[in-house]
Amino acid sequence: MLRLSYWVFPIFAGLVWLGTLLGLFLHWVIDTNYKVYPSMQGGQTIAYISDVGAQELKPLFITGSVLTTVFFDISFLSDRWLRHKGRLVPNTTIGEKILSGLTIVCAIFGTVGLILLSIFDTARHPKLHDLFLGFFIVGYLLSAIFICWEYQRLGIRHREHRILRISFWIKLAFVLITIALAIPFVILTSRGNYNPAAILEWVIAVVFSFYVFSFYVDLYPAVYTKHGGNYSTKTWASARHEPEVRKMEEGSSSTRRHLHSDGNHIHSNF
Repeated sequence: MLRLSYWVFPIFAGLVWLGTLLGLFLHWVIDTNYKVYPSMQGGQTIAYISDVGAQELKPLFITGSVLTTVFFDISFLSDRWLRHKGRLVPNTTIGEKILSGLTIVCAIFGTVGLILLSIFDTARHPKLHDLFLGFFIVGYLLSAIFICWEYQRLGIRHREHRILRISFWIKLAFVLITIALAIPFVILTSRGNYNPAAILEWVIAVVFSFYVFSFYVDLYPAVYTKHGGNYSTKTWASARHEPEVRKMEEGSSSTRRHLHSDGNHIHSNF
């Protein structure tokens, strides 16, 4: 049975972002037949996301950016709240709490960047657009680094929760892949190799969507503590196994009654 909980936020955010990208890409390919926009540079034939988003589908680009980042930030805040309440493995050290706070601050920084770059489009505000693009990439990249660091510390102290290690490696992969793609993207753009740079931009955007989806892994365990369980007191484990414990207790009670009755019967025969 599907259990709705906080994990819905990153799934919704990721789907909105993928839908936005797909809408922009299909519009450029099908509706405009690979149109060369005025904002594109000389010799450029592959449109950047921003080139498409600066034209007829600018409302879609803005709406998709706002919904994606807002619900993604809600995912970060949910993670912090659930750990604070003990419904997820809690942050118990000052260092972990600082890293969690830095994660949220940098995510908000990235949010501001994405929303503003969609508003200040590359066709009308190219310098501001590039500035906010930097905010977006750096903000979410730093956010990913801080949350990796936080989960690495949590995983060391809570080795029994394998999900922390899985989430750590997923987010570390995002950091490494993004850096590996962002460096050539910047180099190619600065050298005027716009077509391969545009391809890299689309790829980075798709990779970002999977980073958003990865927070499903972090938030889904909260469904097990929905009705009062707590990771701090480990009551989530006892609550989950309570039916089995009750069955064992009932079984042992019936066994004792059976032995007791048999004992009486044997005693009376002697």
